[in-house]
Amino acid sequence: MNFLSTFVTFENLHEVRRLCHWGPIIALSVIAICSTMAVLDSIIWYWPLDTTGGSINFIMLLNWTVLILYNYFNAMFVGPGYIPLGWKPENQQETQYLQYCRVCQGYKAPRSHHCRKCNRCVMKMDHHCPWINNCCGHLNHAYFTSFLLLAPLGCSHAAIIFIMTMYTQLYERISFGWSTVKIDMSAVRQFQPLMPFSVPAFAATLFALGLALGTTIAVGMLFFIQMKVILRNKTSIESWIEEKAKDRIQHYQTGEDFIFPYDLGSRWLNFKQVFTWSGAPKGDGLEWIVHPKCHQHTLTIEQLKQKADKRVRSVQYRAVEDYNGACCPVSKGLQTFFRTPCTEEPRIPLRKGDTILATRGTKWWMYGDKALSEEQIRAGERVRGWFPRRCVEKCHYDTAASDSTSDKKVN
Repeated sequence: MNFLSTFVTFENLHEVRRLCHWGPIIALSVIAICSTMAVLDSIIWYWPLDTTGGSINFIMLLNWTVLILYNYFNAMFVGPGYIPLGWKPENQQETQYLQYCRVCQGYKAPRSHHCRKCNRCVMKMDHHCPWINNCCGHLNHAYFTSFLLLAPLGCSHAAIIFIMTMYTQLYERISFGWSTVKIDMSAVRQFQPLMPFSVPAFAATLFALGLALGTTIAVGMLFFIQMKVILRNKTSIESWIEEKAKDRIQHYQTGEDFIFPYDLGSRWLNFKQVFTWSGAPKGDGLEWIVHPKCHQHTLTIEQLKQKADKRVRSVQYRAVEDYNGACCPVSKGLQTFFRTPCTEEPRIPLRKGDTILATRGTKWWMYGDKALSEEQIRAGERVRGWFPRRCVEKCHYDTAASDSTSDKKVN
């Protein structure tokens, strides 16, 4: 009963509508296909239940499925945690360091950002994930990352089952076209399969193998990306803020030594901020443990500086390569292909020489607005989306020409 109460509560039953979206439908379909085919292949053709190894294998397959679904549904239904509507800090003087959200009619707490999809200010927002149809943030970051770990492990186990099933069932039919030599693997077969391994069974197994291998690679890459930010105790949004902070300091030669406030100096300490024995992350999502040389509003003050500085608010880039707007462009490198943003936001095609105003980004992708002609602007057109970072280069500025902008910084 306690297990069910942690899995589904009355407060989040209305969240079931999140399942009615292409992301969860595809994700759950992949889990169902891989799990079902792995169980059927192992029981019918590869490893029957009347053997010790077969029983252990069956239990492991069920264990992977349960753990994957548990963390997946918790990541979806527990949610990231939202800033209360109309929230204000207890100390009213702190409002000068915080941004005001007109939609939520309240102030944004440190590390929180407003999500246009969820239409709420999210605690420690990392990104909005279409696969769970929810944001990844403070409360569900551990569940989401655990799912990213377990899914490749379970799919790897399933892929081994698929490969061994086809290996053992097709060995009598494998022969070289230029000779009569056949691969003799009769020693592998130790039992009579419950039914013949037909062409439809082979096609289904091969299809499930493709899904399992694809999931292992794609989700495995996402896991390493998430672990990288967790060990630094930052989010993808905060990584972009930090990058713009260093750009601002370098451009204006302010002599500041920017220290990311939430990096506690130890990977283990940063890890324990997200993963705890109780399952609940440390902190209430409103106040955070910070570096000794920083305070609660170090990063929010930096955001206000960047917001006041037009040059830093949107960094100008120029396209140096053409880009056709593909979601996963193979021609732009493997890192760009595998680290494509997991978001429903569009990609924007680029032609060499285009100007783009980037507002955020990752190591391999950037997000911003393409500079349009005056006619397009008057017509109300707007081209905004993601594009590969390798396709653009940062425009250089004349420091003397931007002195007037420097005066607008927030002290």
